[in-house]
Amino acid sequence: MKVKPLHDRILVKRIEEGEQVVGGIIIPDTAKEKPQQGKVVAVGAGKIDDKGKRVAMDVKADDTILFGKYSGQEIKLDGEEFLIMREDEVLGIIES
Repeated sequence: MKVKPLHDRILVKRIEEGEQVVGGIIIPDTAKEKPQQGKVVAVGAGKIDDKGKRVAMDVKADDTILFGKYSGQEIKLDGEEFLIMREDEVLGIIES
C-alpha cells in the first residue's frame, strides 16, 4: 500500500536499535525505550502560509531524522509499524 501524507506531515519508519545491555543484563523488549531515530518514507507537499503560498518541506524521503520520545501517531500499514508526524516535530536530520 502506498501512502502520501498531507500538507506538512511525514511518514517515518523507526530505526530499530540493537539489543540493549545494561551492566551485563539484557533488557527485554517490553522494557526497552522506543528508538527516537527514523527513516522518512514519504513527505507531504508542505503547509500553506498566510498568503496562500505553499512552503516547501525541509525533510525529504530517505532522510534519517531525530524526533521526540512522544512525537507522532503510530499507525500500521501492511503489518508494518510507522509514525506519521508533522514536520515541526522533527528535531534534526542526521547527516552521514
